[in-house]
Amino acid sequence: MSRALCDVSIPNIGLLIIDEEQRFGVLHKERLRELKASVDVLTLTATPIPRTMQLSLSGIRNLSLIQTPPQNRMPILTYTLPWSESIIAEALQRELDRGGQAFFLHNLVSDIEETAHKVQQLVPDAKIVVAHGQMNAKNLNRVMHNFMNMESDILVCSSIIENGLDVPNANTVIIDGADRFGLSQLHQIRGRVGRSHRRAYCYLITPPKMKENTRQRLKTLTEYTELGSGFAVALRDLKLRGAGNLLGGDQSGFAHAVGISTYVKLVEETVARMKDPADHKRYPPTDISTSQGAYIPDKYISDNSQKLQLYSRISKLRKVEEVTLLREEILDRFGKFPEQVGNLMSITQLRIMGQKLGIETLLFQDGKVRLNFNREVFPKLSLLEEIFSKSEINVEIRRLAPLSMVLRPRKQSNLLDEVVRSIEKLLATMKKMAH
Repeated sequence: MSRALCDVSIPNIGLLIIDEEQRFGVLHKERLRELKASVDVLTLTATPIPRTMQLSLSGIRNLSLIQTPPQNRMPILTYTLPWSESIIAEALQRELDRGGQAFFLHNLVSDIEETAHKVQQLVPDAKIVVAHGQMNAKNLNRVMHNFMNMESDILVCSSIIENGLDVPNANTVIIDGADRFGLSQLHQIRGRVGRSHRRAYCYLITPPKMKENTRQRLKTLTEYTELGSGFAVALRDLKLRGAGNLLGGDQSGFAHAVGISTYVKLVEETVARMKDPADHKRYPPTDISTSQGAYIPDKYISDNSQKLQLYSRISKLRKVEEVTLLREEILDRFGKFPEQVGNLMSITQLRIMGQKLGIETLLFQDGKVRLNFNREVFPKLSLLEEIFSKSEINVEIRRLAPLSMVLRPRKQSNLLDEVVRSIEKLLATMKKMAH
């Protein structure tokens, strides 16, 4: 069914599948979801719009990729060029010479007949037909039926061919005025060819001068020609057009009040709190100060790009389990890590646990630790003393509100590791008490 489904009442609906999701607006999709509060929704699209991509990447929606192409398919060779009668004639004639058919897309109905006449002059022996959305339904059906049955050679058409057309014998498409199409739309149109074992070609005809964002948009298609590249195209579209408004109707656009990375971080934190409210109380990040080296030495990882990537991943860790997994990955990839890397991972784990417990600051200095809680946090002193006592750490209370204490080890040991183990036990104990 089409968008008319939005105005239909269906009782006991349990599953809603939306194909070609990029053709629906926010209001249409929300109206469909209102058919039933608990309806499961599966959306299918080759090129998700920026807003949908951001919803998936931030964890609000689940994302699955089908990247295995049908057997014997080949990438579509894509070219961007200004109008050239010699190149267009050569491309069309080459397709006809191998017994194939071609699409010539011209999206202005007002002069599509004139364009068809020009194409006829370029390939005089070809049988050319015209199709567009303003034609009589009976005539349009006849033209398309004849083309699919190989009774015509070249279909001069509007963007009516964008979706749902499967003509395996047509393996060349020429898109006139490609600069006037969106990235998703161009990718969909390009997908009308290359649906058999033959090599397919796509020619994007553009004016000599274009805006930079238009040039970047078309460059994306010439770079991503591999089968199943729709996800990469959609990611580039997200970068070029912005994620839009996740809480409003804008399906593209940039975040101006805050940077996009901050915007994504806020969304991720909100989603995490909604999934597990008890585990995501809103405390500021724990400030940890130590004189111990906590970094990735050049002798351990010499490649700067790899180090930057690891630093970026470490800064985004939000769970202790994620720290453990990354620690194991680093060990597997680069071998036993030096003390500085061990300190870096321990401090990261301590930062995550400290934030969950409402610890404001941890100052490591002169063989002791100054621990300060936030004003909103009132832990049980008896529990703290019990936990730290088992770890061979003496506790000295310096202030009750907000709670501030000094931790001193009873024996010579790695103080950072001891504090990590103690905080880990404290967090586990408080979770058990909460349940």
